[in-house]
Amino acid sequence: MERDHNEDRNAPVLTGTQARQAITPHVTRYILGIGLLLVIIAFCLIYLFRRVHF
Repeated sequence: MERDHNEDRNAPVLTGTQARQAITPHVTRYILGIGLLLVIIAFCLIYLFRRVHF
């Protein structure tokens, strides 16, 4: 019982925003970038701390 791919021709076509039913704020990319930067800084500090004390 394979589904016929032609059945979806009458399906409604939605834009990305309509399908999500929300908008995505552009602040998300800044939050991800700041978080990544903080993780990189934290790992550098851990590396330097361990190198000095051992």
